[in-house]
Amino acid sequence: MDSIKIGFIGCGTMGSAIATRVAMNQRYSVYVSDYSSEIAENLATRIAGTSETNYGIAELCDFIFLAVKPQVIASVLEEIYPMLKTRKQKPVIISMAAGIPIEKIKKLSGGLPVIRIMPNTAVTVGSGMIVYSVSDDVSDSARVQFNEFMSRCGKIDRIDEEKIDAATSIHGCGPAYVYMFANAMADAGVANGLTRAQALEYSAYTLLGAAKMILESGKHPMELKDKVCSPGGSTIAGVLALDEYGFSGAVEAAVEAGYNRTVELGK
Repeated sequence: MDSIKIGFIGCGTMGSAIATRVAMNQRYSVYVSDYSSEIAENLATRIAGTSETNYGIAELCDFIFLAVKPQVIASVLEEIYPMLKTRKQKPVIISMAAGIPIEKIKKLSGGLPVIRIMPNTAVTVGSGMIVYSVSDDVSDSARVQFNEFMSRCGKIDRIDEEKIDAATSIHGCGPAYVYMFANAMADAGVANGLTRAQALEYSAYTLLGAAKMILESGKHPMELKDKVCSPGGSTIAGVLALDEYGFSGAVEAAVEAGYNRTVELGK
C-alpha cells in the first residue's frame, strides 16, 4: 500500500513542529514548502522529507496543512486552486489559521473537505494540546488517519467549531502565561539563594507534576490545592499573597483578552 502523503505549506514554528513529529512515523511521506525554498529544503533534510512547491503539494498530497498566517490563507488557496480542482482524489485541507472558519476555507478551496485545528507550541515535544473540528464531508477513514498521524504531537480532542476560539484562549495562549509564571517563581528562587538553573528546573518540574496530578487524579484543582495547604503553613501564606495581588482575576482577564482577540481575527 502506498504511504499517505502529507504536505505542509508553510515552515514556520508550528508547521515545522508538526511536520517534524509526523515524519517520525515512516508510514507517512512528508512534503514541505515555504516562501523561502532554503527554509523548506533545510526542514526536509532534517526530517527526511521532501521539499516541494505549493503547487506540487496541491498535486501530490492526501492531506494538505495550511501552516501560514491567516492573512495569507486566501492568496495561498488562490494559487493552488487550479491544481486542486483537477484532482480526482480530493485531498483534505487542514487549516490552523486562527479565527478563520471551516466554511470560508471550503469556499476558497472549491468545496474540499476541511479539518480545522488549533494546536499549541508544546507539539514540539509531543505534549501539545490539539483541538479540531471537521466539515461534514470529511470521511471517517480520513478522520482516523488524521488522528493517527497527529498522535505523536500530543493530546487530540474533537470539539464543535463554535468552541474553538474559547479553547484557543486557554491552550493556544496559555503556554505564554505558564512561562511567565515559571519565570516569576524562578526569579523569586534566585532572590532566595538558588542558582538560576536550579530555580528554573524546580519551577518547571513543579508545573509538570501539578499538571499530571490534575489529569491523572481526577480531582478538582482546588481540592488538590487544599491538600498542599496545611493550617498556618508556608503554602497558604503564599496563596493568600496571590489572592491579595489578584492572581485569579489577572489570569481570567488574560484568557478573556485572548479570546476576544481570536474572535476579532476571524472577522
